[in-house]
Amino acid sequence: MRIGDLYKQGRPVFSFEFFPPKTDAAVEELIKTAADLKSSVSPDFISVTYGAGGTSRARTIGTVTRIQNDLGITAMAHLACMGHREEELHEVVSNLVAQGIENVLALRGDPPKESPSAHSDFCNATELIGFLKSNFAVDIGAACYPEVHPEASSADDDLRFAVEKTERGARFLITQLFFDNNDYFRFVERAWAAGVRVPIVPGIMPITNVNQVERFTKLCGARIPDRLAERLDRFREESGSVMAIGLEHAITQCRELLAGGAPGLHFYTLNKSLATRGILSALR
Repeated sequence: MRIGDLYKQGRPVFSFEFFPPKTDAAVEELIKTAADLKSSVSPDFISVTYGAGGTSRARTIGTVTRIQNDLGITAMAHLACMGHREEELHEVVSNLVAQGIENVLALRGDPPKESPSAHSDFCNATELIGFLKSNFAVDIGAACYPEVHPEASSADDDLRFAVEKTERGARFLITQLFFDNNDYFRFVERAWAAGVRVPIVPGIMPITNVNQVERFTKLCGARIPDRLAERLDRFREESGSVMAIGLEHAITQCRELLAGGAPGLHFYTLNKSLATRGILSALR
């Protein structure tokens, strides 16, 4: 099913994001996790992030294909254009389409670690969206940043990029992770005023490890509210307490987002289902 159509059904859409496993054994474990999610919480779709290297890319395609074709869950493949030629990306998407994948999340991505100076035929996600729209009958999603992309020169420039993505063909936007709902609602209000008329889906990362979430937020420019940061730091070495604090915050966050009109929730699972299952059980 096309994901853009899911958001037209008049109910919250719940989705989950995995990253491509590094080994065949890890692939099987991820498929097991996805099957567990299907039986317990019935996700509307699952996305798989993009592995830029040859083996990683093959596992992305293989994993997203198995999730859709073997488990019967609508799947979306992430696609990053940095470091790739147009012909290479055409081959990747053609392969996905041949396997029945109808949904792609278009991203710029980072330069490949093994070849940071590799030539890219597309400079940003907006150009990649135009390429996909012109060449393939797929639903296209894109990313947006409630707290501003760390490389953006200003909040206004960052918003302009989000507007351009929808103008070029993105049917929905998924946000970077955030922990203060005010950031999301302010961004949605500004995006609406700027002409964005597609669903803006909040991206949620349940906190299960303090060092890990601090590392992620540093990389993506997100912030942890002071009160939450203080609680997490107090119990930093107590995994059970950290999990409880993280779940409590995520449940409250999700309830407020849905009550405020968010079209759904997109969970960054880190390839684990326990936290997200707990959140959705509480919401339902």
